Amino acid sequence: MVVTVVVRVFVIQTFWIPSESMENTLLVNDRVLVNKLVYDFRSPRRGEVVVFEAPASWRSDPNESDFIKRVIGVGGDHIVCCDEQQRLVINGRPLDEPYVYRDENGVQDPASLNEFDIVVPEGRLWVMGDHRSRSGDSRQQYLQTQDVVASTIAEEDVIGRAFAIIWPLDRVTWLSIPDTFDDIPDPGESG
Repeated sequence: MVVTVVVRVFVIQTFWIPSESMENTLLVNDRVLVNKLVYDFRSPRRGEVVVFEAPASWRSDPNESDFIKRVIGVGGDHIVCCDEQQRLVINGRPLDEPYVYRDENGVQDPASLNEFDIVVPEGRLWVMGDHRSRSGDSRQQYLQTQDVVASTIAEEDVIGRAFAIIWPLDRVTWLSIPDTFDDIPDPGESG
C-alpha cells in the first residue's frame, strides 16, 4: 500500500479527460497516465501533451484546476499565426499539425482564426488544445489579454507528461511526440 501511495503521489498518476479540447487525440472520458517525475530531470518539449495547474484566469469553473494541452512552444520560441497555408510558424519554420481536430467530414480546425505574433518568455510554455475551436488555451488567452506572460504556463506549474491512454480499452495507445516537431529549429536558429 505504501508503494502504491508513493507511486501515485510522486511518479505516475491517472487523469480523466473532461472536455473536448484535445479531440481527436484525447476524447471525453478517456483516462491517461501522466509521468510526474520526468520534468524533475528536464524541461517540457514541443509536441508533448502535458497536464498543468491552470492559472485562475484560465478557469471557467473555479473547481477546474488541472488542464491538459499540447506544448507548441517553449521559452524563446517565436510563434506566428499563420502562413499562407494557415499553419503556425515556429522560429521561421511552418508546423504541419496532423493531430489537430477533424470533423466527421475530414474538415480540420484552423491553427487559429485570429493572427498573433509572440515570443514565449523563458521558463514558460505556449500550450494549445488539439481541438482548437473548443480549447481554452494560450492562443485564446492571448487574444483576450494581449499579455504573453498571462497567456503562457510556467514550467513549474506542469504536473507531468501524459504518455499513454489507458481507458477505454479500445483506445489504449502511447502518446508520442509527432514527427512534425523534429523540423522546428531552436530559438535563434534560422528556419
